[in-house]
Formats: sequence, C-alpha cells, structure tokens
Amino acid sequence: MAIRAGVVVTGTEVLTGRVADRNGPWLAEKLRELGVDIGHVVVVGDRPDDLESALDFLAGTGVALVITSGGLGPTADDLTEQIVGDWQGRPSAVDPALEQRIGTIVERLMARRGWRADPEATAAGVRKQALVPAGATVLEPVGTAPGLVVPPADGRTGPTVLVLPGPPAELQGMWAAAVATEPVQRALAGRAELRQETLRLWGTLESQLAATLRDHDAELGGLEITTCLRDGELEIVTRYAPPEQAAYERLTAAVEADFGDTLFSRGPTLDDLVADAFADRGLTVATAESCTGGLLAARLTERPGSSAWVLGGVTAYANSAKEELLDVPAEVLAAHGAVSPEVAAALAEGARARFGADVGVGITGIAGPDGGTADKPVGTVHLCVAGPDGRQAKSLRLPGSRSAVRARSVVMAMHLLRVLLLGGPPA
Repeated sequence: MAIRAGVVVTGTEVLTGRVADRNGPWLAEKLRELGVDIGHVVVVGDRPDDLESALDFLAGTGVALVITSGGLGPTADDLTEQIVGDWQGRPSAVDPALEQRIGTIVERLMARRGWRADPEATAAGVRKQALVPAGATVLEPVGTAPGLVVPPADGRTGPTVLVLPGPPAELQGMWAAAVATEPVQRALAGRAELRQETLRLWGTLESQLAATLRDHDAELGGLEITTCLRDGELEIVTRYAPPEQAAYERLTAAVEADFGDTLFSRGPTLDDLVADAFADRGLTVATAESCTGGLLAARLTERPGSSAWVLGGVTAYANSAKEELLDVPAEVLAAHGAVSPEVAAALAEGARARFGADVGVGITGIAGPDGGTADKPVGTVHLCVAGPDGRQAKSLRLPGSRSAVRARSVVMAMHLLRVLLLGGPPA
C-alpha cells in the first residue's frame, strides 16, 4: 500500500477566498516526488476546534504524515503550534535559545525596514513564536517563524505532524530541511516511486475522451486517471506505480490513436512549449493588444528569462492609439472597424515593425458586457500571429463574462503562437 499524507491549510483568509491557497498544490506535488500519495487537503479557519477536527479526520484516514501550513505568527489567532502539540500529547514550553534567535531576526528585520514597535509587545510575540512542544524537532526560521516536526507522544499512535509557516516562500524554503529530519523519514519509510504523466489535447471534449477510456478500461488497471477541461485544453493526468508502466503506454497509444490530431503535448505546458520554441529558434516577439489590455504580454513575460525573446507590447485601446503607435491605416479602421480580422493583422504587423520583432501578435475584440452589435456581438474576438513562417489567424465568438472572454483570447493567442512556431494540432 502506498504511503499517504494529508495537508491542513489554516487561515480564515484562505477559507473565505481572500487569499488563494498556494501551499496545498505545491505540497501535493512535492509529496508525489517523494513517492507519497496525498489523501486530502483540508482548509480550515483560525478556529482551534476546526483545526483539531481536521487533525482527527486525517488521522482517521490512516495517513502517515500530516502537514499544516500557517498559524505560526505572533498574534492571538496563530495557534497551530499549541494545538498540534496538545493533540500529539506534547505540551509546549518556551525554548530560550530559539527565543533569542527569533529575537535577533526580528530586530534585524525591523531595523532594515525602519519599523518601530513597543518593545514589550515585540518580546511577547517573539516568545509566542518560540513555544515548542516537548520532544519536537525545530526547523530554523526562513522568515520569523520556525517550523516543527511533532511526532506522537510516547505510547501514542498516529501520524507525525509537520508544522510549516503559511507564507509560500517560507514554507518552500523550509521543505528540504523538514524532509531530512529523522521523524519525517521514519514516518515515510517504505515509500516507493509514484509516477505522474500528462497528456494535453486541444479541442477535444471530455465526453469523447470518456468513450475512449471506457473502451480500454480493462487494459488500464492500476492507473489513476484524472481529466480537466480548462479554456479549451483537455488535460489528462495519470499517476501510477512503476509496475504499471505498460498500462500507461497502452493509455498513451489509445489517446494517440483516437486523438492524435488534437494531442499537442506529452508533458510540457502550453507556456513551456511556446517559451522553449522562441528560445530554441532564437526568435523574438512583440504584442499589440486591444480587448485583452496587456494580458498576453503579462503571460509571456511571467517566465524568468523571457526578456531574451519578448521585446515589448502595446495596449492600444483607442483607434488613435492603433494608428499612432502601431501604424494601423485609418482607411482599414474605417472600412472594417476596429474589431475585424484586417485590424488584427495590421496590429500584428505593426507590433513587428515597431519593435523589430520576428513575430507579432494582434488581438482585437469586444469583451463586454456592453459594446456589441448584431454583426459583432459581445465575445467577438479576432487574432493574428505574424512571423517569418507566415501567419496564423482566428476569429472567435466567445461566451461568458468579460474576464472569461479576455482570458480565453489569451489562450487562443498562445496556441496560435504554438502552431506558428512548432506546427502540430491547429488552434
């Protein structure tokens, strides 16, 4: 049986959606890399009873390790350390040496940022963060909060609890040290490799894939197959143990046989494919966006190192901006309107010329909720990608909200870039 773990993400701000959970998915992937299957990710608010209930629930599922994130700060609502210690039968006490180390960190932080605070309040916060359950292993702070590894008290059974801070940078920075501790290694003893592979289809419906999976169900035993349709891309993620490699190869063969014309990736994301294509071919790109307001440029430049191939972008909302900044001919705007294939092409060529780029992208449309007409309803979007290998163009009628139209337009632009640079399934 595979070793399993559970995650408890704490914080009312996460529970209510004010802050998106980044720790649960990150921990799930890191656990998989260790050969540990994740059973549950539970999100709870800053309420002691709810955290205790989450710990009880995960223990009842038979997990070997529970990881908590958050609740290690100096304020009254940060109670994770105390609750976990009590739950494991290990009462907490201040560790004087740890208190001194945290105090030094806090003093340096305040001096660097020019902060002033009441010394007594600061000392109380530091003392709170230096509470350690008896017998727990301390993980040195990456920020101001230490982490903890808290095994069950002697004579008790149940999972070891790894207590990590909530800020993702601190949690991630502490991960290697946490995994290397003896209690975590002991909890995860006997783990085995857990493989994960991804196939990506463009334009295939889940119902079509479901039929293929049903037809081959008897050949795919031992595979955990999940699918997700998002913005037109159907992602097939498969997890399996090494002995099931042959079954996974049968799955790949079935997908290739039925959907070879829409299978665009056997692993890398769309963004990976586009970025690597620009880097490998030594090409550059510039963007000219109207309805998407710079979202494509933001997506292209989100990757480290993108300055090597992204030269720049223009958000040209008004017709005057299209004319003056991107040299879109006034007669083209007058004859076809700002939302037209002709203007999308002119924007793409204008971006190429303005920045001296190898590839230009033009996007123009009506994102809504107003501004549509009978001929050009809300959701009408025209895109063009122009480069040394020719052009790729697309006209769309997209449903949904303003944000949905804009987001889907950017996805389509990325696929047009993929096709222009790499070929493969059409966008």
